Amino acid sequence: MTKRISHSIKCLYKGVTKNPCPHILMSRSLCSDSRHREDDLTTTKKLHIEHQWKNYVDSFLYEENSHKPKYYVLSMFPYPSGQLHMGHVRVYTISDTMARFHRLNGKNVFHPMGWDAFGLPAENAAIEHGVEPRAWTQENIAQMKEQLKDLGCAFDWKHELATCEPEYYHWTQYLFLKLYDAGLVYQKESLVNWDPVDQTVLADEQVDASGCSWRSGAKVEKKVLTQWFIRTTHFSKSLVEGLDDPVLENWRDITSIQKHWIGECNGTNIQFELEDRGGSENVENNKRTLTVWTDKPELIYAASFIAVTPNSVLGQMEKKSGDASSTNELFQKLSVWACNPFTGKFLPIFVTDQMINYVPGTDVHLGIPDVCESDRLFAVAAKIPVSSMSEEDAQALHSGEDVNITRERICEAARQRGLGGYPTSSKLRDWLISRQRYWGTPIPIVHCNKCGPQPVPVSELPVVLPVIDKLVSKGRSPLLEAKEWLNTTCPKCGGNATRETDTMDTFVDSSWYFLRYLNPHNTKEPFSKEQAAELMPVDLYIGGKEHAALHLYYARFFNHFLHSKGLVPHPEPFKKLLVQGMVMGRSYRVKGTGRYLPAQCVDLSGSKPVEKGTGHPVVAAWEKMSKSKHNGVDPKAILKDYGVDTTRLLILGDVAPTSHRNWSTDTFPGILKWQNRLWLTMRSFLDARSKSDSPSVKKKLSPAEFDKHEEKMWDSRNYYVKGVNFNYSVSYQLSVAISKMQGLTNSLRQAPPEVIRQGAQFERALASQIIMLAPMAPHFASELWSRFLSAPNRLNTSTGEILWNRGVLEQVWPCVDMNYCLELVCKVNGIENCSIRLPRLKLDTLSHDDALELALYQAEVQQFIAGYKIVNTYFTLHPSYEAVINIVTDRFTKQEKRKRQDG
Repeated sequence: MTKRISHSIKCLYKGVTKNPCPHILMSRSLCSDSRHREDDLTTTKKLHIEHQWKNYVDSFLYEENSHKPKYYVLSMFPYPSGQLHMGHVRVYTISDTMARFHRLNGKNVFHPMGWDAFGLPAENAAIEHGVEPRAWTQENIAQMKEQLKDLGCAFDWKHELATCEPEYYHWTQYLFLKLYDAGLVYQKESLVNWDPVDQTVLADEQVDASGCSWRSGAKVEKKVLTQWFIRTTHFSKSLVEGLDDPVLENWRDITSIQKHWIGECNGTNIQFELEDRGGSENVENNKRTLTVWTDKPELIYAASFIAVTPNSVLGQMEKKSGDASSTNELFQKLSVWACNPFTGKFLPIFVTDQMINYVPGTDVHLGIPDVCESDRLFAVAAKIPVSSMSEEDAQALHSGEDVNITRERICEAARQRGLGGYPTSSKLRDWLISRQRYWGTPIPIVHCNKCGPQPVPVSELPVVLPVIDKLVSKGRSPLLEAKEWLNTTCPKCGGNATRETDTMDTFVDSSWYFLRYLNPHNTKEPFSKEQAAELMPVDLYIGGKEHAALHLYYARFFNHFLHSKGLVPHPEPFKKLLVQGMVMGRSYRVKGTGRYLPAQCVDLSGSKPVEKGTGHPVVAAWEKMSKSKHNGVDPKAILKDYGVDTTRLLILGDVAPTSHRNWSTDTFPGILKWQNRLWLTMRSFLDARSKSDSPSVKKKLSPAEFDKHEEKMWDSRNYYVKGVNFNYSVSYQLSVAISKMQGLTNSLRQAPPEVIRQGAQFERALASQIIMLAPMAPHFASELWSRFLSAPNRLNTSTGEILWNRGVLEQVWPCVDMNYCLELVCKVNGIENCSIRLPRLKLDTLSHDDALELALYQAEVQQFIAGYKIVNTYFTLHPSYEAVINIVTDRFTKQEKRKRQDG
């Protein structure tokens, strides 16, 4: 393992006194000595500052029983690989910055951290290196935890958890049993994706467009295995409707990603029991079921046959067993029949990819010849007797009864009998959670020859993973080798039984961790209902877009289920999302072969890059950082060369968090120069304030000129405070917030010496500058603030705006003055038309009707809407920033009509 950064810093500054309490620290600035004031801001000095303030910036935690409004900031917890990469640096810097921002805004911030600690990498490492997965994982956790601390992240480590610990997966198993009791867990034969390298099943979502494994890259194979599933499809409609819940803010395109993932819930699944009527001795046939999706459940009485594709489970099994009762060129008839649960009639099953119009996303079709011409033609070809609806149902359908009423009656009957009937899409599948590996949560089921699968009693949880001395990959679960653990007794009859040897998909563990954070040491329940009511839903969830479909869908499902049981206050677990882009590195590939080269092997001196030594042309591109692409950047090297706070500013600067970040040293100078300007600004302030205020000091500005500069500083402060606040809390464009702060720094640097020495507005602006910097660069801001407090001749001592006896992280966040004018933006059909400036005092209380009246009074708006009808109006108020009134007319509709006529 590599040396920890904090250890190297401690070695550099061995002998520096440990940080005392924050109030003492304020008077112990590194630069309180005049000798240091002339020093430049070097990397050595930055490291010294960070070491000096480390304990202070880490000391802010969630306060129990606080009267402050809660704010739950959650970042997606990492897999403990042992090494932070630049993607980690980005997401956790963003998370820490937002947590600190809301804390400065008077919120009681909950900002926990834990570890998604089960999974294949630990098991593969155990197989390859002969180590125990738990020891490997715990060592990695310890190292990454130290690295996160070195990054200056103030996580609430009292609430730390790791999913591989029994005290966590005890409750994953408990929730599994809750789902089982609710009829939402089942086991069935399934055609699965098999990874031949990792020797385990993959969900459909874990296979890329080329048919390769998301982790190993191997070409995925198809197998028929008996697997465990969770019926996520039962909540399809709830999950789709939840995406329109007003509690969700800033989801942007993630809403459409989720809706696309779930699909249009215009049908339902109906479960049919299968029976072998061909005399086969395969008794398993009598225990099988077949799930059929149909968009016409109201016509199930008229179903006459079922068709399946050759690639379906039954199609593959038929191919393997050869038990088809009849065949021809177009179809094969199976000896297995399906029992219509509403009529009791047995329907023949045919394997065919001819004549049948399968709905996209399905491999099973319910044949209803009465209403479908292709079904009628197939029935004639296959000599299938056509079933009809009962007289009663036919009369109901044809006597004018609403089809939707009939459909709901059928679906309700299916739900009551546990046969399906829940609205869902044709493409959505239940969640396959079985994994044939060791390092995962054991599924709490035992198998009895007499009683079949039986749930482990809650009182016997957790089912703890056994210790296996040597793990090997044999294409089946390693738990089969743990004989003592494997053999047990049936909880129902007391006879011999064996434990389930599949473990759960790690996505199960990560689908509820945000609830366990509330009290990770709770031994009586997975989480407290009272604590969930207090802290949920999560106010801000930060993570990568690659998890915007799969993980987010599963987490929402779990929360919807728990809400249906009255255990959480709201069905949606996350209010706001901040989806950050990837950190991209510059990669170089030899043209033609695609071979990746390290940067040092590329000659960039010419007009086009070539490989050194061979002169072969090279293709340069920005790609996701990867060892295999030789384009990764080691965070340890960046922290060593630039310091923690500079690294944080570099990762936040240049582009918004939602965009991909091209990591290039070309962007560094802007941040480095800004930090240096801040350092010089503070030096100028201390020098000016320390000068004598005697009459002998020559006055360079007249009172009128002084007032003019002060007014300019007042305007500058309000302008940039408004912009930074908006970028922090509404748009999340932290890079733009940095640009705004750089603008304020420029204004401060332009102030004449006398304004710096005697200007109350300069003092306010400088204080605002440092406080707004603090969430991003807490150590550097703490040092600047300590020096700010040490200056003589304080001017804003009676307003209460500046807490002169507190550190920068305990200040009140700067706000726009009430008499400063903000904008009411007037839009027509989404296009900005004009803006109206209003004092903040008036804008903050502006109503929809008042905003509309003001907009309609403007000549620019009147001119644009003249002759058109107002269809709707929308009003958005961002207190302290701006308001937007959008007037929607039928103007574009008329234009479209003209275009159609012209066309």
